[in-house]
Amino acid sequence: MLMVLGFAALAMAAEGNAVEGGHTVGLLMAASVLAAGLGVGLGALGCGVGMGMCSSGCLEATARNPELAGKLTVTMFIGLALIEALTIYALVIALIALYANPLVAKLLAVFGLS
Repeated sequence: MLMVLGFAALAMAAEGNAVEGGHTVGLLMAASVLAAGLGVGLGALGCGVGMGMCSSGCLEATARNPELAGKLTVTMFIGLALIEALTIYALVIALIALYANPLVAKLLAVFGLS
C-alpha cells in the first residue's frame, strides 16, 4: 500500500512542462496525494480499532448478562455506524484534497498560469 502511494506521489510530482511554477504545482499535488493516503489510512486504522473495541465490549457484556443482548446489539450497531461515519468523512476530505484542491488554483494564479 505504501509503495503504491509512493509511486503515485512520484508520478504526480514528475515535471510535465518546463513552465515556471510547474515544479511547485507538482510538489503540491504530490503532497496532496501523500496527505490523502495518510489521512484515509490513519482514519481507517483508528476506526478499525474502535470498531473492534466496541464489538469486544458488546460481546463481553452479552456474556455477563444475556438478557440484555438485544439492547446491547442495537446500541452497538448505532455506535458502529457513527464510527464508520468518521472513515467516510476522512475519505471525502481525501477526495477533495485530490480532485478539488483549492490551493492549486491559487498557486496557478500566483504564477500567472491560469
